[in-house]
Amino acid sequence: MAAQQQLLMPKATAVWLVDNTALSFDQIAQFCKLHPLEIKAIADGEAAQGIKGLDPISTGQLSRDEIARAEADPMRKLKLADPKVRVPESKRKGPRYTPVSKRQDRPNAILWLVRNHPELKDAQISRLVGTTKSTIQQIRERTHWNSTNLTPMDPVTLGLCSQIDLDLEVERAAKSRPFQTPEEMGASLEPARETERYQPSEPEEKEIDADAVFAKLKSLTGNRQDDEEDDRY
Repeated sequence: MAAQQQLLMPKATAVWLVDNTALSFDQIAQFCKLHPLEIKAIADGEAAQGIKGLDPISTGQLSRDEIARAEADPMRKLKLADPKVRVPESKRKGPRYTPVSKRQDRPNAILWLVRNHPELKDAQISRLVGTTKSTIQQIRERTHWNSTNLTPMDPVTLGLCSQIDLDLEVERAAKSRPFQTPEEMGASLEPARETERYQPSEPEEKEIDADAVFAKLKSLTGNRQDDEEDDRY
């Protein structure tokens, strides 16, 4: 039964652990099932800016003693505490049912998911907001009939899905996503081996034409003699 336990709201928990503990990025990433680079981005304020931290101690997912032991030993992995209340796993399959009053918000939610979580597959977006793959494709390709009027809106804020469901889908997508390349991470500096290879070009020295120099001197001397002869008269 313990193997089936899942951390509630892993990204929100990661935010709290980054702000309130001295745990390493690797320890938090392992516990929250996230990539260490994503934890670093949270610490740098580049990710999860709109997510409020969730205290895992108050939710019974971690104990203070467990956090203290892990802080003292960077190689120690955090262990999820045995929950006092077990939440039954949802067995719902297929797209989520969306109330009629909120269906008009689905395109805006899809646009938000496509822009903010490009790692999500169409099937995952369909589960979150209860839509069809054809609609998702149209919004991706900007061929939706109302594309010009769409505004990205968080599906959690719209009430189309819960933060827990969104975090679970993002976690699943992250597991199947390959490691990011430097280009995807926005690297802009050239590798050291490229900069070491660079040598500034020296200005080329022009060859001196001796004949041209003497000819010019001769002409200057001739002009000077003519001026002196004119002064005599």
